[in-house]
Amino acid sequence: MTAHTPAALVLEDGRIFRGEAYGKVGRTLGEVVFTTGMTGYQETLTDPSYHRQIVVQTAPQIGNTGWNDEDDESDKIWVAGYAVREPARRASNWRSTRSLDDELTEQGVVGISGIDTRTLTRHVRELGAMRGGIFSGPELGSDEQMVAAVKDSSGMVGASLAGDVTTGETYVIPAEGQQRFRVAALDMGIKANTPRMMAQRGIEIHVMPLASTMDEILEIAPDGLFLSNGPGDPATTDAQVELTRQALDRKLPLFGICFGNQVLGRALGRGTYKLQYGHRGINIPVIDQETGKVAITAQNHGFAVEGEPGEEFDTDFGRAIVSHHCANDGAVEGLRLLSGPAFSVQYHPEAAAGPHDAAPLFDKFVDLMSEAR
Repeated sequence: MTAHTPAALVLEDGRIFRGEAYGKVGRTLGEVVFTTGMTGYQETLTDPSYHRQIVVQTAPQIGNTGWNDEDDESDKIWVAGYAVREPARRASNWRSTRSLDDELTEQGVVGISGIDTRTLTRHVRELGAMRGGIFSGPELGSDEQMVAAVKDSSGMVGASLAGDVTTGETYVIPAEGQQRFRVAALDMGIKANTPRMMAQRGIEIHVMPLASTMDEILEIAPDGLFLSNGPGDPATTDAQVELTRQALDRKLPLFGICFGNQVLGRALGRGTYKLQYGHRGINIPVIDQETGKVAITAQNHGFAVEGEPGEEFDTDFGRAIVSHHCANDGAVEGLRLLSGPAFSVQYHPEAAAGPHDAAPLFDKFVDLMSEAR
């Protein structure tokens, strides 16, 4: 641990939290958000959807199980910065190969520890997610200098970030056992466990770059199209929205999660908006409009699709419905095309460190592809 090196987390409204450096000593800027998961910090840090965000952990002690080589959701840590209250003094787990602090330092992630994350979380809940920065060691400046640096940084509205996290070229993950289907997965920030969940169901997954065209997708003769999670403002995804509309025109079975739900929403003619502080954690209740059942879900999103719980609406492809909504605030959590094989959810059914209530959604995608044959 980077002991006793002073650090500060600075918000754009001038609020400053002082603590000690955790991970790399230096400076970083991003949107300050909080996540409520008590487990799964390794999955959180390596989730591409957190690109350019400073993540605050609400759980008071972080790092107990260290870092291993199996639980990464991508090939690197994507968060812009990391804020914790109490770092574990010792990592203890049979799979651990190193400490969280060592991994943050190795990957160049600037963090801060020893701050009151409860007060910081309440501040963000009341005033909304906002730009911030972590400054430590030689990068510490006067309050005025640090606040000015934060105010000069870019916000999340209008940020096109999926291109930063997408794959450079198509790669294939084979089906486990007998292959039943082939799926084109548009990589807007896909997590490693998503293809794994599909492979377990006999699906061969072709993970394709963000800029893929319909012709390129059709070349692999897919049985379905998957729209992944990802970072940034969904209003910047015009090309992916057009691709989705082409898929809907062809009645190609389609399943989207998180960012993919927002892309499908735009393709169906809905707008998107920024939530005050977003949904980030592994304990968020979602109501299925059709059954009335509540699923406890893992989520990570700062934007949402416009709509009301249970609302039916007209689209260029027939009627659609807001199929799921959040029990906490009524936000849209799922969409379904009533006259075509397309649906999406705002949460993460693949969440490796989260609940498994939503895992059957992958079976629903399989059913759609079976029916389309």
